Amino acid sequence: MTEKTRNDLSIYDDVAANWWSDDIRWVRTLKNLVPGRLAWFDHHVDWGGLAVLDLGCAGGFMAEAVATRGANVTGIDPAAQAIDAARTHAAEAGLEIQYDVGVGEELPYADAAFDVVVCVDVLEHVEDLTKVLAEVARVLKPGGLFLFDTINRNLLSRFVTITVAEDILGLLPKGTHDPELFIRPAELSTAVEKAGLVSGPMKGLGPRSVNRNGDFTFGPLPIKSVIYMGIARKPRKH
Repeated sequence: MTEKTRNDLSIYDDVAANWWSDDIRWVRTLKNLVPGRLAWFDHHVDWGGLAVLDLGCAGGFMAEAVATRGANVTGIDPAAQAIDAARTHAAEAGLEIQYDVGVGEELPYADAAFDVVVCVDVLEHVEDLTKVLAEVARVLKPGGLFLFDTINRNLLSRFVTITVAEDILGLLPKGTHDPELFIRPAELSTAVEKAGLVSGPMKGLGPRSVNRNGDFTFGPLPIKSVIYMGIARKPRKH
């Protein structure tokens, strides 16, 4: 695998037509991660009536889960075909979700437009982390929350996500991740603070059991060695 084929984001458009079919194992894995994330996020936010941006929404798994909790959800992703799949499924499910094609470095939204920005399985893929975090801070209302997860950068995370998940088990397509783009928690806390947000608690995320399909289910974990979740808040104006 050459460096040029790492961080291959074309995979999301490639499977867009089957995003909600449960036919593709690695897509099912992404779907199975959502309840694990919300098991922790739900303790920190009451979604009902909030304006929520799902940044890097792909085909809409997290966006729909948050919408069913009563939030007013907007999703954005650079993968146009995945966005089409998200729009189609939301319409079929009777959910009013606004979906846009775009990138985190240049969000097409007004300042202070959202109560919450959710950004999962994204920060380890972006071209410019500093710009993305600055945009997150810009579109958040004062007092708003930034909820995220990403992958730690160390030998264990590289082994688990690249060697095991991509190369051995096929939980992700080969080339999904570039381990050089993984982010240590302390680095992300510093970057979040530089963007003008107040960094909050972090929690690990990982496999908890196996379901009837032989797929992993996920939930919060005490260790942050591989995947970790976090929360930051935009300060209120005084």
